[in-house]
Amino acid sequence: MYKALYRKWRPLKFDDVISQEHITDTLKNQVINNKTAHAYLFTGSRGTGKTTCARILAKAVNCKSVKDGNPCLECDICRDADNGTLTDIVEIDAASNNGVDDIRELRDATVYTPERCSYKIYIIDEVHMLSTSAFNALLKIMEEPPDYVKFILATTEIHKVPATIVSRCQRYDFRRIKTEDIANRLLYIAEQENINLTQEGAFLIARLADGGMRDAISLLDQCSVCADVITPESVSDTAGIAGRDYLYDIIESFAEKNISKSLDIINTLYNKSKDLSRLCEELITQIRNIMLIKISPDSAGNLVTGLPDEIERLKKISQNLETEKIMSMLDILQECYVKMSKVLNKRVEFEMTAIRLCRDVPTVQTVQADNTEVLEKIKKLENQIKNVSLSKDNDIVDKPIKNVSMEEPKPNIDMKNLKLEEIPEFEKWNDILEELKKANPAVAGSLYASHAQVAGNVLFITAENRWFVDLFKNKETAVSIGETIKRVTGQAYALRVRCLVTKEEQKSMAEKLVEKAKNSGIDTAVE
Repeated sequence: MYKALYRKWRPLKFDDVISQEHITDTLKNQVINNKTAHAYLFTGSRGTGKTTCARILAKAVNCKSVKDGNPCLECDICRDADNGTLTDIVEIDAASNNGVDDIRELRDATVYTPERCSYKIYIIDEVHMLSTSAFNALLKIMEEPPDYVKFILATTEIHKVPATIVSRCQRYDFRRIKTEDIANRLLYIAEQENINLTQEGAFLIARLADGGMRDAISLLDQCSVCADVITPESVSDTAGIAGRDYLYDIIESFAEKNISKSLDIINTLYNKSKDLSRLCEELITQIRNIMLIKISPDSAGNLVTGLPDEIERLKKISQNLETEKIMSMLDILQECYVKMSKVLNKRVEFEMTAIRLCRDVPTVQTVQADNTEVLEKIKKLENQIKNVSLSKDNDIVDKPIKNVSMEEPKPNIDMKNLKLEEIPEFEKWNDILEELKKANPAVAGSLYASHAQVAGNVLFITAENRWFVDLFKNKETAVSIGETIKRVTGQAYALRVRCLVTKEEQKSMAEKLVEKAKNSGIDTAVE
């Protein structure tokens, strides 16, 4: 029976794993020194070696003749583990066994000692798929397992794993595999399998795999039955992407503003059953390369991947495009890529996008206001600058927040006579920020180096980022913070936000507003 190449060439020892030396070297040293942990957490994108390293580690800690931290692959333990018949190594797919009863069954089984090995190993793949109750059932046994039990968890979505689980594991982050390493591995496999693979074809497969070795080997397997010689053209045909010449031709049509040429290319590709979503993704990658070449030509060699003739062609295209046009093209293409997954006719959406890309970047039209009215407002703004109080280095700008929900209480303290310097710090603020990172990372980032104080049922949030006050005008943002605080503390607070603005920043903001009014004539309201 034929065996898929990615299964046949799965690494069996640490030395066979590529581009993850920062992990495999550490694990080998732990095995050599007999200092392996009771729980591991492997995280990273698909096809980078998480499950493979989990299986190798499970063999290594039980192998009878370890060689430099690697399993020997010759003893009965290693052979049975590779065949999947070793009962002391239990592999669980959390995607299909994610209930609390499944974990309770696992927990009950840990009371039994290993049959043949030194350790009973539980490998839980895609652990983020476990339910909340299942995670709770797993928590205690992971914290204090028997001496003969070890856990190895693997996940592609680390943010979905509870912090209580993560804190009980040694965490290892798997990197995307380098394109060059994937290409070299593919050439080695092709040689062993008598597959005629060109270097250019291997490089294209590696680039399409996006850092995942399993995807690369699967595509090689697919190409091997579609062409006698695997070239970039045969890879493009098999993967359903545009060939390299078509790809650069269509980018050049955008740069030349040649709508007819771009539509003709799209028609040709469509008639050849090319995947337009994949074409859009390819264009985004190549225009990103053009952006890097345009902005940083000296360091582009380390950031742009491609064959020498391809990079030269990208350099020529970049000379005909302004940076603003390149950035606009990326925005338009990424918007198109999102829409194509929802529209009925991908071709129409992509053709409209091509027409937009062939046009100039639209310029912003400035609306002129009546000069007399503008001059009067400028005078008022100038008077406001003169009257700005600069008695302190850091003036406090307070911003009361509207109720984030119907349940938010009214302040139960005297806000008029409140002195903020006398209010104690809120001890649970760091816990709230950690929880907010999971619920809304963008808002949590804007609260970097912030602190909070509490008086009665009023919570004062002080942020160094002055834009945080504007961010809070968004109702969803306010609700997200309010709900997070209530979830952590069990209590609803009336929220008040303030930001620290230096006297130089106050003056600068006012002066910039005056200058903007003078130069553009934009109608600016003055209170």
